[in-house]
Amino acid sequence: MQEVKMRHVMCKALLGSVILMGMQMGIPIPAQAAGPVRDKDFSNGAGKYAIILQAGKESHEGMARAVHAFLYAKELKEHGHEVVLIFDGAGTEWAEELSNPEGQSKLKPMYEQIKQAGMTEIVCDFCAGAFAVKERLAQRQVPMTAEYAGHPSIAKWVDQGYALIVL
Repeated sequence: MQEVKMRHVMCKALLGSVILMGMQMGIPIPAQAAGPVRDKDFSNGAGKYAIILQAGKESHEGMARAVHAFLYAKELKEHGHEVVLIFDGAGTEWAEELSNPEGQSKLKPMYEQIKQAGMTEIVCDFCAGAFAVKERLAQRQVPMTAEYAGHPSIAKWVDQGYALIVL
C-alpha cells in the first residue's frame, strides 16, 4: 500500500512539474486541468496519461521535448500506467523521422522501446499535412487520425480519464 501511495505522489509531482513548466512558458492552465488527476483513485497503482508532443525537430529545445515525451511515456508505462503518445503540430515531424526504417535518429531506440511496450500512438492527420510529412507517413502506412476538425480528439481521452501532458 505504501508503494502505491508513493507512486501516486510521484505521478502528481511529475504532472505538477509539467504544468509548472507550461505556466512558465506562458501556457494558460485552467484550474480544472489538474482536477482529474487529483480526484483519481490510484488504489490499483495505475493512471492514464496522454502525452502530446507538439515540438518539432528544428531546435535543441524540440529535441529535448521529444526526449522527455518518450522518457515520461517509458517510465509511466513501466509503472503500469496507460499511456497514449500523440504526435501533434510540429511533433508530426518526429513521427515521420521515427517511422523511417532507414532513419538514424538518436531517439529511435527509446521510441522503439516504448512502441514494443504496447504504447498507443496517434499522429494528427491535419498537422502531418501542414508540416509536409503526410505523404511519407502514408507511404509507410502510419495511421493518421482526424476525429475533430482534422485533428485527434483530445476530449475523447479526457472523457476516458486521461490526464494530458503537453510538450
